[in-house]
Amino acid sequence: MRCEWCGITAHASCYIILLPECKFGRLKKMILPPNCVRVNSRNFSKMHCFRISESSQKEPDDSDDVDRSVAGNLKETQSTSSSDSSKQTLKIFDGNDAVKRNQFRLISVPRIAKNEEVVEAALRVYYIPDEPQDYELQIYCQQVLVNEDITNCNGATENPKSQSVFKESVPEAWVLQAKPKESEVLKIYAGWLKLGVAYISILITKKTTVESVIKEVLQQLGRSDEDPEGLRLVEVHMGSKQVQRQVLMNQELLLEKLQAIRKNSIRQMNQTRFYIVENRNSVVQVNLLVSGLPVQLSEKEYTELLQEHLAIKTHLVSVTHVYTGQGAVVLEISCFSEAERIYMLAKDTTINSKQISAVIIPEIMHKKLPRECCPLLVFVNPKSGGLKGRDLIYSFRKLLNPHQVFELTSAGPLPGLHTFRQMPHFRILVCGGDGTVGWVLGALEEMRHKLACLDPAIGIVPLGTGNDLARVLRWGAGYSGEDPHSLLMSLDEAEEVLMDRWTILLDAQEVVDEDKENGVTEPEPPKVVHMNNYCGLGIDAELSLDFHHAREEEPGKFNSRFHNKGVYVKVGLQKISHTRNLHQHLQLQVDQHEVELPSIEGLIFLNIPSWGSGADLWGSDSDGRYGKPRLDDGLLEVVGVTGVVHMGQVQGGLRSGIRIAQGAYVRVTITKPIPVQVDGEPWIQPPGEIIISAAGPKVHMLRKSKVKQKKQSGSLKESRTDSLTLSEGVN
Repeated sequence: MRCEWCGITAHASCYIILLPECKFGRLKKMILPPNCVRVNSRNFSKMHCFRISESSQKEPDDSDDVDRSVAGNLKETQSTSSSDSSKQTLKIFDGNDAVKRNQFRLISVPRIAKNEEVVEAALRVYYIPDEPQDYELQIYCQQVLVNEDITNCNGATENPKSQSVFKESVPEAWVLQAKPKESEVLKIYAGWLKLGVAYISILITKKTTVESVIKEVLQQLGRSDEDPEGLRLVEVHMGSKQVQRQVLMNQELLLEKLQAIRKNSIRQMNQTRFYIVENRNSVVQVNLLVSGLPVQLSEKEYTELLQEHLAIKTHLVSVTHVYTGQGAVVLEISCFSEAERIYMLAKDTTINSKQISAVIIPEIMHKKLPRECCPLLVFVNPKSGGLKGRDLIYSFRKLLNPHQVFELTSAGPLPGLHTFRQMPHFRILVCGGDGTVGWVLGALEEMRHKLACLDPAIGIVPLGTGNDLARVLRWGAGYSGEDPHSLLMSLDEAEEVLMDRWTILLDAQEVVDEDKENGVTEPEPPKVVHMNNYCGLGIDAELSLDFHHAREEEPGKFNSRFHNKGVYVKVGLQKISHTRNLHQHLQLQVDQHEVELPSIEGLIFLNIPSWGSGADLWGSDSDGRYGKPRLDDGLLEVVGVTGVVHMGQVQGGLRSGIRIAQGAYVRVTITKPIPVQVDGEPWIQPPGEIIISAAGPKVHMLRKSKVKQKKQSGSLKESRTDSLTLSEGVN
């Protein structure tokens, strides 16, 4: 037996010594506490609230579960039973609701089975872990329920446990029912991480009301001086299709409520919990992040633009946050129908030929966060790594709070960073390739001044093709289906390291625009990009550009690392005959010193000691002229390659590149258009100057620990010790 959250394992015969309530183990501080998240979701489905794309697979219907699959195999089971005369197959309904829907499950028991054994088998088939003596089977016959004990219908005498259930005739089907009780112990859940305990146990009788239970809970918590009117009791039914909530009236009798639920469906009672929550005045406040708008506009201009295209009503809608660099605004809407109208209309609206989108943003009440809580903000690029990104989204939404997992195809990193903007401490996990990591780092840099946590540390699940940054930080060459729980454990054990980032200014010279009359010159606007891994000029960038064009023509084929690398090899073979004359069109300055270039076909600037899917381009040989490369030394390594063959030898580990320089400031002058690539993004750069300098503060990255992770499936003794430690910490 293994807990999905805390990871503790135990033998089936030993689990009873573990704590009855999971404390979430080491995931506890990573999870965003549910009581700290508020979403006004009326008029919106959970797919909208959790930002689940409509292309996701349809969830199974609660009414179409194993009941029908078992019923479909009825003939097969009955034929098997008929061949074994000592066995008997019975239909079992779990309550009146199942009878109405004709949904039953089958059990196979010996003909000489005792009453308690049959009840135990019925409970087992419905996964109900209660004591058999608290339940009984009633005859189901001709759509009428007869309130008689099963043993009394089959000739049982004074000791029913010693008698056979079946004596002469066998009824067609049975209904599992709970025996009526004069009192019960009811668990009242007090809001996770809110009051320091998982639940309060209350003894209820026929006279116990909701109001008396609330007073008893306050008394047990030592808060009897508080006004019970400020609290309410909520019944929550957690079905597979949806979660249903119902606020109970103060004078409602709880024991009657429990008996009514059990009579309707024992399984439903098993899926129902009772929560005590604050009785807040419900104020409608729906937050929508609208992105895809023109950049660098004022708040007034964005409001006018939305009035024109979405016809927003200013008395119901206000702009609370403006992100001019990303072309996005956050709207606070005080009407559910208006929020739904704007949300749906945004899907079909384009502004300046660009599709806009709207995302529902949850509100995090950061003041309620426990002191030790450091939630994990998860970004997943589902387009990376085939379909593995989509699988990771599902897994992390199950292990963590779904409101802390963001899909990057929905407006990029901005919704997640905006949601976590007031978090005093949090970490980030990026699931994607190096380009995805750079995307998140760029957005983080733009929003840094608006975040309470200035330097959140970033971990990586590598889903791309090269994954050079992930290799350097020990996260591996690529994700191959590891257990998501183990990934989170590795992230918890990871160490923080600093990494340099670089700003690249590409200032092209004036070029002649042939479409203009009299050959008027038009200056190419300067371009600024950020670099995390490396920047390449020449043959390296040309291969990336050819690969990029091939992927644009047939994007459906580029869904595996093996195919992607095969395309790289193919385009590389076509470039073998290139001449080594790139140095004739470049002038290089490093730290204000002119550097003479050897005969090369590619010039590469390295920030990390990994290039081209894990190759060591700089080399490991000691050299008195240069220091050993580091992620945080504030220096770039400048390396040259003589062509495709040389690059292949480097990737095969046979050679290293030609060391040219090492410095903190680089200026390159190019005299003809050449291919340039930065972190895998290629283009043709016109003649002009390229300046590379340090970009602001260093970023905090998470490097996987070298120490072998402690197995979660350790001994029961260790598991029990961990559980007790966690329990003491909570209480």
